[in-house]
Amino acid sequence: MTTALITGATAGIGAAFARRLATDGHNLVLVARDTERLQEQATELHDLHGIEAEVLTADLSTEDGIASVEARLSDRRKPVDLLVNNAGFGNKGRFLEVSMADELTMLKVHCEAVLRLTAAATAGMKDRGRGGVVNVASVAAFVPRGTYGASKAWVVQFTQGAARDLAGSGVRLMALCPGFVRTEFHERAGMGTDNIPGWMWLDADKLVAAAMGDLARGKTVSVPDPRYKALMGAVKLAPRGLLGGLTSKTGRKYGPQ
Repeated sequence: MTTALITGATAGIGAAFARRLATDGHNLVLVARDTERLQEQATELHDLHGIEAEVLTADLSTEDGIASVEARLSDRRKPVDLLVNNAGFGNKGRFLEVSMADELTMLKVHCEAVLRLTAAATAGMKDRGRGGVVNVASVAAFVPRGTYGASKAWVVQFTQGAARDLAGSGVRLMALCPGFVRTEFHERAGMGTDNIPGWMWLDADKLVAAAMGDLARGKTVSVPDPRYKALMGAVKLAPRGLLGGLTSKTGRKYGPQ
């Protein structure tokens, strides 16, 4: 059996990846901050699918948390074949309304942790000649929208660059760019979602199925839904000045701040 490590595994997209990979027969390393939820999830997936599910409690906004996951990914005795960097969060408020401490915490989780965990995982994968990394970004990466969008744009650019550098090694890297997904994300950030149009919501399990298909096809960027593919196509054609004004308003109303 191969082994997949998933950060932010207890809810939303991370939990959907765990369900899909367990169904496909992969052993799991589940990473999140809540030990009790991790243990419940691990037991459920083991009982349902007969796979081994290891629990690793780690807060990726801290040095110790990142280092503990790095150490697990670097353990050559228990190799990880697929890394899903999913952990992330949003801050409610515009630039200068969010504390600098919270802004820096976001960058640590979205950028530093992704960089370090990707490096730790791919070093062993490259030596073995196989492996994969999915870095969860967002369609917010493609529009000018504060620190959240900027951090996700970094994830996309970093992933594409690393994929190019590792081309031919047997290691695949992909940035996953979903739109609105029904998860705990907005609730945790204190963001209202009542005004988000119904067509904009995606199902986490269908999203993961599409993402796994794109990874198998060797894509380095996945926007896994026709609606958002069309929307991102329109974004590319819109004037940057107009786009910046629109996303500043709709971001506060609808999306990650």
